[in-house]
Amino acid sequence: MKARILIVEDEALLARNMARYLERLGHETTSAPTRAEGIARHDETQPDVMLVDYNLPDGNGVDLIRHVRKSDLTTKIVMITAHGNVAIAVEAMKAGADDYLTKPVSLEEVGLLVERLVSRSQAEESLAYFRRREESRSGLEQIVGEAEATAAMKRLITQILTMERRQVSGTPPPVLITGETGTGKELVARALHFDGVRRAAPFVEINCAALPADLIESELFGHEKGAFTDARDRRVGLIQSADKGTLFLDEIGEMPLAAQAKLLKVLEDGRVRPIGGTRERIVDVRILAATNAAIEDRARGGEFRADLYYRLRGVSVPTPPLRDRGDDVILLAEHFLASHRRRYGRPDLVLDDSARAGLRAYSWPGNVRELRNVMEQAALLTVGERIMAIDLNLREPAPLGHPDARSNAPTLGNAERDLIVQALKGANGNVTVAAQALGISRDTLRYRMDRHSLRRGDFV
Repeated sequence: MKARILIVEDEALLARNMARYLERLGHETTSAPTRAEGIARHDETQPDVMLVDYNLPDGNGVDLIRHVRKSDLTTKIVMITAHGNVAIAVEAMKAGADDYLTKPVSLEEVGLLVERLVSRSQAEESLAYFRRREESRSGLEQIVGEAEATAAMKRLITQILTMERRQVSGTPPPVLITGETGTGKELVARALHFDGVRRAAPFVEINCAALPADLIESELFGHEKGAFTDARDRRVGLIQSADKGTLFLDEIGEMPLAAQAKLLKVLEDGRVRPIGGTRERIVDVRILAATNAAIEDRARGGEFRADLYYRLRGVSVPTPPLRDRGDDVILLAEHFLASHRRRYGRPDLVLDDSARAGLRAYSWPGNVRELRNVMEQAALLTVGERIMAIDLNLREPAPLGHPDARSNAPTLGNAERDLIVQALKGANGNVTVAAQALGISRDTLRYRMDRHSLRRGDFV
């Protein structure tokens, strides 16, 4: 990556040699022999990297760094000091320098350091971009709906956020987000983080059902080199990665019991020990957990630790199913349709009255996720500019174990349902294993299960 580099150095020969060397590497350079000119050139060129000598005719480089850092936190700055002057190097780092070099300066060392700082700057810009994008897609305003059930959920989220802002010290309590598949539990988790006091810190999420049981502990808690056969390097776990921020554990009901015990310890005393480690590390992590399973029943049956369940459910946010949200289904349909209009270049596509009536009448077993997929399909396949009820392809599935008159008909839908039932029975309800047997992704299988009103618990 080509960078703009400002060299503030009063030794003309050294400044010229550094400039020529860096230009051969493809960078643009500007030089300034004094502190005052360095400030002026910085304001003019907005450099990516500054190389600043300590001894300047009209001041010192540390003062220049302090001046620049008052308005510029992104430019990478390197302090150049006399050999062995560690005290000045430390002072420069405290003032805001990113690194330092000692004289006599090796041009190759200058080039390598500049390349490293430019790469770091590029990575930081990418991270900032993705963080801004995450923030723009998260928050209470992203939860669409005006029904009383939706409003009650938003009020509860607001109460939790208010409590968090008033908390003087310590980690906010965990929150358990409950509800059927597709009701928007992840949106609730993101609102709790990105509208909260920890929004500038990491938001780390993991789907507990998406990882094999023997890997989830390593992902969460990390491991030391040699802790097990494939542990070739030390790895920091997601809990440590989320330090000062939020860890979102989706489908926590699928977490193995051994990992549950270690998670409870993190919640109780804020300490985590990597697999194979001998030393515990202190972490400050806010835990959000989500489940669509009857986790209370699982706790009673010993499939989920009761002590962890009681610790998590202290603050609970239920997400209402779409069938209980009244005309929110129309608001959400229009919201998704607006997005799909832009995506597929169909600006004149609209819902007609029959489609609206069909949306209101359908029971939505797959909830908001199903609605989003239905609207995308309609945007893709509708002929003309008006989406009618028939274009939505909505068909109420028969309850499990109570097939209707169509159940014996040789339709594609019935054949698909039978295949899914067989795969789930063969996998004892393990959705990941069943998806692998069918040759599809786990999310695709979840969506198809929702369309056919199939629940994992019926096959365990």
